[in-house]
Amino acid sequence: MDQSSPRRASRSELRCVRALLRASSAAELLAALLAEGPAWITGEGSALYLLDGGTLRLTASHELPAWAHRKYAVVDPASELPAALALRRREPVLLSPQQTSTDYPNTAAGLGTGLVALAVLPLVVDGDPVGSLALALAHRGAVPRRDVELLETFADVAAHRLSHLLDHVHAADPASDRPRSELPSADGELLSLAVRSAGAGAFERDLVTGETLWDAQAYRAVGLRPPGATGRAPDLADVVHPEDLPDVQAALAEALATGGPYRISYRVVRPDGAPWQVDEAGEVMLDVHQRPVRTAGLLTGREWRPGPTGGSAAAAAAGARSTLLLALTRSLSRAVTVREVTTALTDVARPALGAAGVVLDLVDEGRLTPVSPAVFGGPHRAELNRLHDLAGGVMEHVLARATPLFSEPGQERRGADAPAAWTVLPLVASGRQVGSCLITFATERSFSREDRTMFSAFAGILAQSLERARLYDVHHERASELQRAMLPRSLPSLPGISSAARYLPSTEGMQIGGDWYDLLRLPDGLVGLVIGDVQGHNAEATAVMGQLRSGLWAYATDGHDPATTLERTSRLLAGMETELFATCLYVVLDPATGALRAARAGHPPPVRISAAGAVELEVPGGPPLGVLPEVRYPLAGARLEPGETLLAYTDGLVEVRDEDYDDSVQRMLGGLELWTAEAGGAGRLEQPEALERLADLLTLNVTEREVRQDDVALLLLHRVLTGAVGRERSDSARPVRN
Repeated sequence: MDQSSPRRASRSELRCVRALLRASSAAELLAALLAEGPAWITGEGSALYLLDGGTLRLTASHELPAWAHRKYAVVDPASELPAALALRRREPVLLSPQQTSTDYPNTAAGLGTGLVALAVLPLVVDGDPVGSLALALAHRGAVPRRDVELLETFADVAAHRLSHLLDHVHAADPASDRPRSELPSADGELLSLAVRSAGAGAFERDLVTGETLWDAQAYRAVGLRPPGATGRAPDLADVVHPEDLPDVQAALAEALATGGPYRISYRVVRPDGAPWQVDEAGEVMLDVHQRPVRTAGLLTGREWRPGPTGGSAAAAAAGARSTLLLALTRSLSRAVTVREVTTALTDVARPALGAAGVVLDLVDEGRLTPVSPAVFGGPHRAELNRLHDLAGGVMEHVLARATPLFSEPGQERRGADAPAAWTVLPLVASGRQVGSCLITFATERSFSREDRTMFSAFAGILAQSLERARLYDVHHERASELQRAMLPRSLPSLPGISSAARYLPSTEGMQIGGDWYDLLRLPDGLVGLVIGDVQGHNAEATAVMGQLRSGLWAYATDGHDPATTLERTSRLLAGMETELFATCLYVVLDPATGALRAARAGHPPPVRISAAGAVELEVPGGPPLGVLPEVRYPLAGARLEPGETLLAYTDGLVEVRDEDYDDSVQRMLGGLELWTAEAGGAGRLEQPEALERLADLLTLNVTEREVRQDDVALLLLHRVLTGAVGRERSDSARPVRN
């Protein structure tokens, strides 16, 4: 491919640009960038500065610590702080996690190298400075130039939009004393003049806390007296007409499951008893893991005019409840694991039902165990645990009787913190007790016969989903245990070297893989390093992996060189009753001299880590094992000096969806280069447990992923310095940390 050809912008990038151009304030602009930008812009700690009378003033931020607000609210453009430095240099400033946690805001060392956590970009229009934009990144190594260019594009669009807004504000009131950098406040002024003129009100729902805020016009749209400029909205069930509530809940469930814009219309009953039509247009916003976290939009009210109906109101309500159950069923059907079912329950079912909280307990060895706090987590874990303690006895009683229990209006509460209304649902599937579910509501409500029927049906759907998910989890765990059993439980202690290994299974679907590694004690004091990856993510791949590992071990311990060993292993695989192939790297090291011989079959080359940095060794490769059984593999030679380390890995360590593989490798090498450049450098590997810490660092980015598409294996082999050889001889075999 011609590397000079321009890269075509993706749909998501164009959507982000459009969102930036629609922003009406600095806060909206930053929020649009975090919501619509690439997933590797994490958002936490991001900030936007605008130039104001010779100083850079913090105008908008996202999850910026309070101490940072106090310390960096105003920045001197002549200082060495990143916001000033980026604007002065007219180029991005990149900071690593180590710098942001220990040296921030010192920018003297390591700019533009690996392990980037923060990118600070200048905002400039036609050569005139506007401000600076700081964005937190998920990169753990060097940022590819492609990503930097994309950030610069977003910064250019943001700068032009901000400049336009600032000019508009100044033109509207040229005599105003308001600084040019001051834009309309997104907190105090929810609506633009045009929206207010249309009589629309604004709302925002926090789907994590369950809190909904309305502005004054939103209250007026439903016929209520506003408590002030903004206020907490009433409960959905208290506003929406009872006959329309199931329709609203079904529409919300669909919107929450998919995300994006939505429109619904429903009746409300005004205080004077007259019905009123409300049109709600909003958008469900997803976080980087595609979970719904917030909705926002507009409410408009108009006179309700009854239209032609094809049946009774009761029949329409029954149809709406069926639609709601269907929407909830679709959401739960997409969940594979128990954690995903619980996530769907909290992310979709809870807000769609208008519930304040959900506590899910599953039967484990004859007793109920809470699982929701582990999924909801954060500041809400304590609240969920409190609800579980409060209702634990009732949940056990309901499960034993297999009959739902509903609160009644006016019923005495068990303590001041007890929910205003609640239902406890027994979860029974195929005659087996699965668990209990407590659903709480913030305001008192009466459960009609139709409501009770709907909740009972929902309990059956939830129980079936959980039973299916638990069966999947058990099978997945057993398959993972089988694969782990085929890998070394410990690495042998060999003279002259230290070693560390990691294996992480895939987490997506039923994907178990064929990654394996070995550290071999060979004749004449030699050491063998093996790492491989069988094609596929299923039980067959795991079985083939076990056979290949045994076969290669036999050929290697017979004294064959790496090239011959791979040739024989390839013929072995070709003779098996399978169509799978495998990649493999085999290295033989003489710890006494450092002489190294290697061959590889379609596998990533090893990486040499030294005081000078990290580079890939030149090891000519051949086709994967089993593809061309008669092919001969080239044998490469090199030398590993005392104090140097060899890294072998499978592609799951670096491979990232929607990213060029070479860029991913360069990011890892950049991170290793930064690591070796720090105090102590590669010499730190002589210290006890240092190699284990390096293995943890290499897998850090993988373990933090919400979904791991591929399994991961890595093996580190360190040639110790002369004075440390005796100590390594006396060490016993160490278990592998996974």
